[in-house]
Amino acid sequence: MLNGVLIAIVAHGLVGISLVWDKVLLKRKGMKSLASYVFWLGAISIFGLLLIPFGFHMPSGRIVGLALAAGFCDLLASWFYYAALKAGEASEEVAATGGFTPLATVVLSVPLLGIHVGGLTGFAVMTAGGFVMFFAEKMPLSRTLPRVVAAAVFFGLSDVLQKLAFNGAQFVSGYVFFTLGTFAGSMALLLRPKWRREIFRSSEEAPPRSKAGYMANRFVAGVGSFLVIFALSRTSPSMLEAISGVRYVIVFLGAWAITRWRPSWFTEDFNRRAFAIKLAGTGLVVAGLIFAALHGGHVSSGGPS
Repeated sequence: MLNGVLIAIVAHGLVGISLVWDKVLLKRKGMKSLASYVFWLGAISIFGLLLIPFGFHMPSGRIVGLALAAGFCDLLASWFYYAALKAGEASEEVAATGGFTPLATVVLSVPLLGIHVGGLTGFAVMTAGGFVMFFAEKMPLSRTLPRVVAAAVFFGLSDVLQKLAFNGAQFVSGYVFFTLGTFAGSMALLLRPKWRREIFRSSEEAPPRSKAGYMANRFVAGVGSFLVIFALSRTSPSMLEAISGVRYVIVFLGAWAITRWRPSWFTEDFNRRAFAIKLAGTGLVVAGLIFAALHGGHVSSGGPS
């Protein structure tokens, strides 16, 4: 049990670090194009095919469709997620999305999965935390809220579709087609000429250091996601979900540390009022995660894996 808890803490810590570094990279020359950033995020998912030798069996057409749709929705959610992260502040947008995604997942799970979800108080607290984060936002609410809500809805839809797919197929089989759906979504970005030009131009202009940083960050995020699954084999799902609040604490502390000691990377507003609001919002999201997990609620962590 303790080993599982330790692994879960490390896993969510790595995911939190990768989210902070995403914000840094999105500020760098040659990495500012949202289309290019999300394109490569989806393109490298093709490496999911490496799992084929480890238990892949061809599922039914219905399961294939569900898994492909889940992957496509995941990339679409990532677009809105990184759009919010790029435009806003990491400590706000990450926690706000983390507060709204579980609620979206619950709302979609009831009609699509036909399940009863407990721990609704926890979900209410998380959602309240998401709203609180916007009170520290400098830019108009109409600019950031739609992106965060869209990301939460599509992450929730992706979670539900994944669950439906995994209910009808083994993990490897469902996951392979999930990654193919994400890959197909990235290829779809090439259909629009403006995005296609941005993708290739940004890829050429990005300095080698930024490219290496991007791939290294994707590796860190991948290791974190893998360890989340591995931790699930060592501890209870409720404990794992409760510990997912670690990533929001990491993002909050990381954004504060960079603003204070490396402002050339990016800066956030941490005056007394903003600090108090962000601290309260992050605390509500983390408390909601713990409350929902320990009282039978299913929690989705909210963010690209």
